[in-house]
Order: sequence, then structure tokens, then C-alpha cells
Amino acid sequence: MGAQASTPKPNTTIRVIGAGLPRTGTASFSAALSTLLDAPVYHGGTQVTLGPPSHIKSWITALSHWPPCTSSDARIVITQLQTRLDGYAAVTDAPCNGLVPELLKLYPDAIVICTVRDPDAWVASMATVANAATLWFLGVVLFWIPGMRHFPRYIDLLRKQWVELYGAPEPATRLHWDGHVEYLKRVVPKDRLVFYDVKEGWEPLCRVLGKEVPSLEFPRINDGKAIEALTRKFVVKGLMRWGIVGLTVGVGVVSFWYSSGNH
Repeated sequence: MGAQASTPKPNTTIRVIGAGLPRTGTASFSAALSTLLDAPVYHGGTQVTLGPPSHIKSWITALSHWPPCTSSDARIVITQLQTRLDGYAAVTDAPCNGLVPELLKLYPDAIVICTVRDPDAWVASMATVANAATLWFLGVVLFWIPGMRHFPRYIDLLRKQWVELYGAPEPATRLHWDGHVEYLKRVVPKDRLVFYDVKEGWEPLCRVLGKEVPSLEFPRINDGKAIEALTRKFVVKGLMRWGIVGLTVGVGVVSFWYSSGNH
């Protein structure tokens, strides 16, 4: 997860569809793509949590109509994708790693790159993410934070997406990993699908994109620590907002009591 949300750049369109699952180095991958493509990259986790409220609302709308049961549903999904991704050169992370056919329909010239890692290490890593994202009190704590008040609903829809794609929600298992690989092999032409481990650094990625290897160090962003820090930040912020609300209500009650002559 990046430190801040990316800002779209006019006349920029999707050239790379990052189809890797969360916790496969998607934040590092996004930063690397931004350097190589010299353009903003849409990292789903970062944009949903740190971007304007319109982002998480758009994905809730799209996922609420996915998988499309009617032509109207299909139009809504495509429209939301176009709206959110206009101005970006690549998209990574959830929910777009599960919307690859729709993205290929919109961006037929884009290449699909799936970030990978050791599957067993991924399963262990995903347990940490799930614990942070599914805390039972989040819906209440985040209520007064614009955008994030919708986070529990967004997570519920991501679970629904996983059930549709892999047959089961979290906790993440090897079943999900293998299911995702099979899903990509099924929906992406063989010559357009690349599997890439960020531990390999610049060279394989530059070779795929036809770019020269940069002289700077490959970005290494620890998603797990970023998620934990962000969760703490939002919980503290939410509790502070509730404190302000409680104080405001208390002052209002006291004022009413005095004005009513009940003292």
C-alpha cells in the first residue's frame, strides 16, 4: 500500500493490468510501474483508503452489479471502471485483479502482469490483512470518517467477489491462490499474460515492457506494516470523531436543560 493516493494525469490510459492478489508486492510493483511508465498508477488498496470518498463509492457500485446478470449491470460495471481509471497508466490490487475480462474489453492493448510470491508465505501474510480488515467494531468506529464509513460494505463485496471467483471467501488458502492462477489462464490470452515476482527487481519487468533498467533502486514497500499503521490511524481518528460527537451532544443536552428552566 502506497503512502498516498495517486492523481490522474490527463490523456493517460491503462497500459498494464496488474492482476496479482493482495500481499504479492502490489505496492512495490505499482511504484515501479509509475517510474517505468512515467505516469500515475491506480493501486486499489491505496486509492480506496486514502483517496477521495468517490473512489470507494465507485467500487461499491461496480461490485454491487458484478457479476453482471443483465446488460444494464454490465454497462454499470464498465462505466465505473472507465470513470475511476481514466488518467492512469496501470491498475493493480483489488478489486481490479478480479475484473480482468472487463478490463481487457476496455483496454484491449494492455498487458496483464500477475505479481506472485511463495504461495504458503502468501497464505500466512493474508491472515494479517484479514484480521485488520474484518475487525468487528470497524463499522461503528469508522462511521464519522467520510469514505471509510463505507469500508465494511466494500469488504463484504470483496468477499462476494472471492466466492464468485474461487468458491469461498477468506481465510485465504492455497485454494484461492491456485484458483486465481487458473482464472487468469482462462480469461487472458497466453501471449498477454506474464507472471512476475517483485524480488526479481527491474530486469524482468523492463524486458516485458520494453524499457531500459533505471539507475535507481527498485522500490520495496512493506504492505503489511502499512496496513497495520493505517488501521491504527483510522481507528484512532474514528474514536476521536465519536468523542467530538459525544461532546457536542452533551453540550446540546445541557444547553436544552438550562433553556427549559430545569436547573
